[in-house]
Amino acid sequence: MSLTCGRLPRTSGLLIVTGESMNIWTTTEWQKKQNIPWQDVRTGLRLRFDKEVHKEVKQSCKDFAYWLRSEYYFPMRVPVYVKSAVRLKCIDGDYACGTFLGPYDHKLEPYIRIATGDYLVLCEKWGEDNARIEILKSIAHELSHYFQWVNQLQLTEIGEERQAKKYARLIIDQYLETRKCL
Repeated sequence: MSLTCGRLPRTSGLLIVTGESMNIWTTTEWQKKQNIPWQDVRTGLRLRFDKEVHKEVKQSCKDFAYWLRSEYYFPMRVPVYVKSAVRLKCIDGDYACGTFLGPYDHKLEPYIRIATGDYLVLCEKWGEDNARIEILKSIAHELSHYFQWVNQLQLTEIGEERQAKKYARLIIDQYLETRKCL
């Protein structure tokens, strides 16, 4: 797997829906689709760390979250649990680097889990910057699932994954444009 950080054109983050361009991270479709009293809903992005998470990973995640909060609105609070595990067990029994749980009832808050226990192995394999970028890309990928959920997009499972990968690359590219180094 190559971790080159190529730049994507900004228009690659657009999704055509009924003839209109829509960016799932910036659209306000969620206001129209749910019967939720939005004034009572907690908003924002929150990070929670296992105490064993590497300090460089923790700082990179905090910096990324700070930037995300300045660029995007999170209409329903989404905590991101940054775990020290190498992999996380999914509901279906598989293992993954990141998971998103969006409750069927949209009045309940979703959450994300990200595994970072293989950080030192990734550093040896790809270098420190690319290892941190890969973790941040996992966060962006799972947040893309959050925006699919909050906007109640109707996609196939393959479509959800393709769109999440595409947006993860787009968000990371935008973030890296604002940074000289991680």
